[in-house]
Amino acid sequence: MTVEIPKASIPKALTGASLTIDLAAIVANYRLLCAQAAPARTAAVVKANAYGLGAEQVAGALQRAGCRDFFVAHLHEALSLKPTLAPGAVFYVLNGLQPGAQAACADAGIIPVINSLEQAKLWRDLAAERGVVLPAAVQVDSGMARLGLMAADVAVLAADTDFFSHVSLALVMSHLACGDEPGAASNAEQLGRFEALAGQLPPAPRSLANSGGIFLPVGFHGDLARPGVSLYGCAPNDAPNPMRPVVRLDARVIQVRQVAAGEGVGYGLTYHRERPGQIATIAIGYADGWLRSLSNVGGAYSHGIRLPIAGRVSMDSITLDVTALIEQGFTLGLGDEVELLGPHQTLEDVARDAGTIPYEILTGLGQRFHRTYLEG
Repeated sequence: MTVEIPKASIPKALTGASLTIDLAAIVANYRLLCAQAAPARTAAVVKANAYGLGAEQVAGALQRAGCRDFFVAHLHEALSLKPTLAPGAVFYVLNGLQPGAQAACADAGIIPVINSLEQAKLWRDLAAERGVVLPAAVQVDSGMARLGLMAADVAVLAADTDFFSHVSLALVMSHLACGDEPGAASNAEQLGRFEALAGQLPPAPRSLANSGGIFLPVGFHGDLARPGVSLYGCAPNDAPNPMRPVVRLDARVIQVRQVAAGEGVGYGLTYHRERPGQIATIAIGYADGWLRSLSNVGGAYSHGIRLPIAGRVSMDSITLDVTALIEQGFTLGLGDEVELLGPHQTLEDVARDAGTIPYEILTGLGQRFHRTYLEG
């Protein structure tokens, strides 16, 4: 069935593009990942508004499918999302807490991820002040040098009996730098460091596998896997993608015009046809997340025919060379749609053309679209 977003959706007639999010595909991807990670439990990373697709809708569908554990980056994401879910959802804040946020986190029953001794002290102090034991996850740096306690810090925390008298260890975790590269030697090195560091701390569930890590040998899976981008249809590694596609993006035509041979198109007049042709302008641009680096490189599709981007991507519009489409007997006019993401063009395709990664394309999708959720 098709579900229109309550309150948040912009009527289609008022927008230039439509984004369709297949919640059933997200659930199917979650179940595939659960099977791959078993016997580990599988969480869901729904930070950045569920990678741009709508955290409330995505997390709700995943919770109905049996997901219990949710990871976000910032406390405000958890505070906004938790009331929309049924009781029983467990939230972890990957970046931990900034000074002053501890009370709000504890009051909401949200679990911070401790990344430093400073964060550990602030959380312990709140627990001691309240005379309660508060849960926390601890992240150790197993070799990515981004977040987490370094080896010396782990030794300090492990010896801090006062900390563990006020804080219960809900999870010990780390993050793989090259989990999407199955052959990377650093994966095994990180696993070894992680096990050694986690072993210094009190017994607790362990979590290392991200989307790519779930497709590594079972030793990487730990007790709780944390898939992110693979939930949303992106390939977890460079093997053939086992995930179902989740998003479709269609942009509407504003105008179609004839161009003469040699006539320039767009800012800087960087596109010229050697012979007369037709240009269609569509209502989407870099303000909607369609990157300027796609200028003269990317494309769209109509009737299975690729329509190259002609000239530079503008803030609110893109020009396409539609000559080949017209020559094959098809027409385009005001309000017609062309495919930017869908069966003919994947997130990986667009990312390749833009010189980036699918994550950036996905999380950059704008808020001016008419959004439709498919479920069931």
